[in-house]
Amino acid sequence: MKLLIHRNFKRSSKKLSRELRSKLREQLEIFSNNPLDKRLNNHALSGRYVNHRSIDLTGDWGVIFRKINDNTVLLVNIGTHSQLYG
Repeated sequence: MKLLIHRNFKRSSKKLSRELRSKLREQLEIFSNNPLDKRLNNHALSGRYVNHRSIDLTGDWGVIFRKINDNTVLLVNIGTHSQLYG
């Protein structure tokens, strides 16, 4: 799967701790191989993020993405639930 990076995702990911960056790499590897893997908690979003989905990084951290086509997704943003949805 091809992962495109939005500027908001790039900016937010630079602020992550070393541990969260490591977890992000792990989750994106899983996502690339199987986007519906249960460990990701891949789910649809609503409200201002309608037509977007999210995967969990940790209990409070998530990654918002939008499917471009069957082989490509755009990573839109990353942050805590309050940062993303608050």
